[in-house]
Amino acid sequence: MATYLVINLAAVIIPFIFSFHRRLNFYKSWHAFWPAALITAALFLFWDVFFTRWGVWGFTPKYLLGRSLLGLPVEEWLFFICIPYACVFTYASLKKMDTHDFLSAQAGRITFALTGVLILVAVFNLDKAYTSVTFLLTAGFLLMHLIFIKPTYLSSFYFSYVILLFPFLLINGILTGSFLDGQVVWYNDSENLGIRIFTIPIEDFIYAFLLILMNVTIYEALLSKKEKQPDARTVKTSSINIPV
Repeated sequence: MATYLVINLAAVIIPFIFSFHRRLNFYKSWHAFWPAALITAALFLFWDVFFTRWGVWGFTPKYLLGRSLLGLPVEEWLFFICIPYACVFTYASLKKMDTHDFLSAQAGRITFALTGVLILVAVFNLDKAYTSVTFLLTAGFLLMHLIFIKPTYLSSFYFSYVILLFPFLLINGILTGSFLDGQVVWYNDSENLGIRIFTIPIEDFIYAFLLILMNVTIYEALLSKKEKQPDARTVKTSSINIPV
C-alpha cells in the first residue's frame, strides 16, 4: 500500500494548484519558500534519522512503498516538502486577506507564555526524548524570536497555525491510526507523555508548530531581504549622468 505517499500528495495538490491563482500568486514567492523548506527539512531529517534509529518512533512497512534513504522511507522525506508547502501557502494566503489582525497586540504575551510552559514541561520530563527535545527546541526558537528576531509576523503565524489545526487533525490522525487498522507512524510511548488527542500524541502538535514556524521564519527573512534589494534597472538609471 502507498498510504503515506497518498497522504503527502493529497495534502499538497490543492495548495500547489492554487499557488497560481491570480489573487494569491504564491509561486512568485517560491524564491523564498524553497530555500526555507530545504533548510528546515535538512534539520528535521537529521533529527528524524536519530529518533528512528533510537526507536522513539518508526514506520509500518505495509503503508509504505518500501524504498528508504538513511533509514527513513522516501515518504518521510517527501513529508518535509509537501506539508511545509501546504502550510506556508496557507500562511501566505491568509496574510493577503484584508482582515483585522486581532492577535497583533497579544503576540508577545502568547510567545512569552508558551515559551515558559514548554520549558517547564520539558524540564520535568527530561527522561522522555520526544517530549523534552521537541519542547526545548521549540522554546529555544521562540526565545530567539523574542530576544533577537522580534518579528512582526508572529500574530499572522499564530492565526494560521490555529486554522491549520483542522487539516492537521485529519492528516496526522490518519498517520497515527485514525481510520486505519494500524499506524503509518508509530510512537514509543515511554518517550512521550502518553497524552493523545484522538490518536495523535500531544508532542506532534508542538513538533508541527516548530516545523511550520521555522519554515515561515526563513521564508519571511528571505522575502524581506528580496524587498530591501534595489531594483537593478532603477540603480542603473539613477547612475546615468544627464549633461545640462
